[in-house]
Amino acid sequence: MCALSVGMAMLGVLFLVLLGWFPHNAFIDQWLENVMVLPLFSPLLAVVGVLSFSTVGAVIASRRPDNLIGWLFCAIGFVGGVRLVSTEYPAYSLVANSGLEPGGEVLSWIACWLWVPDVGLFLFLAFLFPNGRLPSTRWRPLAWLIGMVVLIGTVAAALSPGPIRGLEPVENPLGMEAVPTVALLTEALLYALGLVVAASMLVRLRRSRGVERQQIKWFAYAGVLLATSTVITYVLSEASSLRWLGWVAFLPAMVGGAGLPVAVGIAVSRYRLYEIDTLINRTLVYGTLTAVLALVYFGSIVVLQRLFVLLTGQQSTLAVVASTLVIAALFSPLHRRIQRFTDRRFYRRKYDTRKTLETFSAKLRDETDLEALNNDLVSVVRATMQPSHVSLWLRPDHGPEKSGGYREPSG
Repeated sequence: MCALSVGMAMLGVLFLVLLGWFPHNAFIDQWLENVMVLPLFSPLLAVVGVLSFSTVGAVIASRRPDNLIGWLFCAIGFVGGVRLVSTEYPAYSLVANSGLEPGGEVLSWIACWLWVPDVGLFLFLAFLFPNGRLPSTRWRPLAWLIGMVVLIGTVAAALSPGPIRGLEPVENPLGMEAVPTVALLTEALLYALGLVVAASMLVRLRRSRGVERQQIKWFAYAGVLLATSTVITYVLSEASSLRWLGWVAFLPAMVGGAGLPVAVGIAVSRYRLYEIDTLINRTLVYGTLTAVLALVYFGSIVVLQRLFVLLTGQQSTLAVVASTLVIAALFSPLHRRIQRFTDRRFYRRKYDTRKTLETFSAKLRDETDLEALNNDLVSVVRATMQPSHVSLWLRPDHGPEKSGGYREPSG
């Protein structure tokens, strides 16, 4: 499955390259507008997804064949490769020959319904992660419901009449007039089931401890990054007509597309599991800092430009210079404030521990009573490390050393 997926990804890249050799015409312009909201973004994301999912899936399935997650990854990579070829080959044949090549109509028909099982595989991946089993037997009806919706939705999409999305000149050869309502209902049900699956992950996260908790954190982090960047790239940029927003979010979308399989590989192999807490902390801090600084930057430019227009009657580059200086001055204090807020709000135990250690360090510089220091040290250990038992042993002072110095009490 991995080899087939990689081969189909390379074939899709070949068709993309061949399409680039043809001059733009009405079909290519429409294709770029409908299939690729931003030129080459969707196919590139598809190629990255196929390669990363199939490769990581093959590694996990070969090392942990008892875990269903590796096989789901292989299936996602394979289905993604089929979708890529079934979209790019008909598009190439329409441009090169003004009509579908042999097999192009069949591939176009496959492309119109294969997205449903693709979404279903992602739902099952999130539902069964990290051990390949349901959170509990009570969730079994939901698993059956997902399977039924995917099956019915696949049939409905395969029989929906009208042009195929992304290949508008091609009509669905098996389309039936009574199906469109069912297809739209299936799409809505899949989105609703996605929310339910996300809720099941939160339930599993709340109940999990130790290694399993860290595994779910890795998956959730990569999933949120991919979902957020994809929504910005393909939804917000189009709704707001700000194409630059999509270009900015494209790199995080590519990182998220490759990062989800990598995160799952780390989680399943249990390699560097506990670094996810630091990664989440840094993302929260620098993501918030970037958003605040961007708002301040563009807001100050708008305000200063209006002032310059009122005062001089024209815009000035001084607004950009002044806004840049403001951002440079605000970076460090904002970073410290956001870091403290993040630690206090999301990492309360770490925040309390650091505060306790800072307080003890201040006492250590000024306290001269050894007995008081002993009590303070025991209290700090209890508050920060929370052991079941703690005791302190001090080695007695034996007087000056031969070198003329003295031995500090140690414990």
